[in-house]
Amino acid sequence: MKNVIAELKHVSREYDGGRIVALQDVTMQVGLGEWLSITGPSGSGKSTLLHLLSGLDRPTTGSIVFDGREKISSRQWARLRARRIGFIFQSFNLMPALTALENVEVPLFGVMRRSAQRRQRAMDLLERVGLADRSRQRPGALSGGERQRIAIARALVNSPDFILADEPTGNLDTRTSREIMDLLESIHNAERTTLVVVTHDMQIASCAGRTIRCVDGVIAGDT
Repeated sequence: MKNVIAELKHVSREYDGGRIVALQDVTMQVGLGEWLSITGPSGSGKSTLLHLLSGLDRPTTGSIVFDGREKISSRQWARLRARRIGFIFQSFNLMPALTALENVEVPLFGVMRRSAQRRQRAMDLLERVGLADRSRQRPGALSGGERQRIAIARALVNSPDFILADEPTGNLDTRTSREIMDLLESIHNAERTTLVVVTHDMQIASCAGRTIRCVDGVIAGDT
């Protein structure tokens, strides 16, 4: 594959002293600008795979290559996540005491110095996801779909070229799920952002250019 942004080389991930094997000898590549879906039953290693690709977890054996760099320290991974990687969680992971605008603004601290610039960038992203009029609301006053749109805006705020989404529609109804995936698809198409989505929904998976299926910690299919 040409123009690879991320690669796993013979990666295994074990927990509890080796009694739990989440991934076993996985080798795969993610192409720059690709839309990849990862499917499989619960416990198959999907989320572990996503966490390894973003440096949120480290392999027990094997290596992870990001943009040609193989030996990446925890500090370097943190910098990459701050500047190049956006992560979208199923449970939104918003701070309940902060407004929608403040939640989107959080990743900019330490990256953008001027508060006015941070605030404007966060507001621009809320407008992009259709929530400019909800900027002063806290997460508890918003619907699940609105909270996920805020989470997407937060993931985009540092203009990442690699977006990872872990079951981004898992807590949403069918109509809202389609709206969220349409939004992610439009971002991918407009900016050629690399998009990796873990999902149980085969309709969502079928929209991706490529689908990997995980079963019992190994890749059982790549189509």
